[in-house]
Amino acid sequence: MKKPVVPAVGPKPVGPYTPGIQAGDFLYVSGQGARNPAGEMPADFVSQTRNCLANVKSIIEAGGYTMNDMVYGQLYLSDMKNFPAVAALWKEAFPKGGPAFAVLGVARMPTETPVELSAVVARGAQSPHADVREVGGRLYFSGVGGATPAAAMENLVKRAKQAGIDPGHFAFLNAYCANGVTLAQLNEVYAPFFDPGNAPARASMLVDSLPPGMSVELTGVAVRDLATRRVVRPRNMAPSRTASPGVWAGDTFFLSAKSGFIPGPHAGIYATTVEHQVRQTMRNLLDGLEETGIDFSHCVAANVYVDDLTEFAKMNGVYGSYFGAIPPTRTTVQPMKPVARQANANGTFPMLEQVSLVAWRG
Repeated sequence: MKKPVVPAVGPKPVGPYTPGIQAGDFLYVSGQGARNPAGEMPADFVSQTRNCLANVKSIIEAGGYTMNDMVYGQLYLSDMKNFPAVAALWKEAFPKGGPAFAVLGVARMPTETPVELSAVVARGAQSPHADVREVGGRLYFSGVGGATPAAAMENLVKRAKQAGIDPGHFAFLNAYCANGVTLAQLNEVYAPFFDPGNAPARASMLVDSLPPGMSVELTGVAVRDLATRRVVRPRNMAPSRTASPGVWAGDTFFLSAKSGFIPGPHAGIYATTVEHQVRQTMRNLLDGLEETGIDFSHCVAANVYVDDLTEFAKMNGVYGSYFGAIPPTRTTVQPMKPVARQANANGTFPMLEQVSLVAWRG
């Protein structure tokens, strides 16, 4: 069974999620912000980031680990101008090199924190490359990118080869675009690297900003042994070169980010509210889980991306109804400014949310 990890002292969850979940050899840590356990947030960014790291540390230590056991971290900033400061603080927190990690800029986060960090933790990680951590047959890749989609993919392939694998070994990739680069432009370059129906699972989106020199950033997890990798595709989803619905990496299932999109004939998003879109999203996610013989009770981690955080409570009300006493860990952000909520000529509406999941068979 998955085991909840809740520190004796720490900020209280602001939604239906568990601070930490132990699943086999891995501990998943929910995104933690800058407020201290009393709910207070200092005014200066350095102290805010130290609070964020301390909150993550409290969950890691409650699980019986140390910060040196972190193998991957995803760091969110509300202002990319703080990137140099956070890079210095990262080196301070991890003087021996630390985990693989990715940084991206988003428009807004819960509790108005300016910084948020989620983590994956496991013992005994090795480093086949300075920006890759390998443990339990999985390789976690730091964010790699470039000024163009072609440069980003070239750099990802180069790093994978340096770690002794090729792109076909990836189980899951996050793909972030900023500075005017569109997802269509990324997909045009990205797709030829994968066979139809065998691409990694993926979460892809436009974000507010990326670290200097990047208009595209790619980060994710791969497997060393391809025998442990298996693609799962529900019958109502066509094979794709850009994203498989779900991919097993050993005993862990990585499910692509889904939205309120209705697959099949007349495909598109027809729900006009975040509540209705979340219901369709959860239905789409369940299709992927059930196709491989599991359900929401197996989920250990989630990322939720919302168009407008003023609807945080509405999203939580629907999202939380799908999980039992031990909801997965979770990180929630608003990547960009809200979109204009108008139907297009085909009668479909803009996407107001996305959810990706990690599940564990146990």
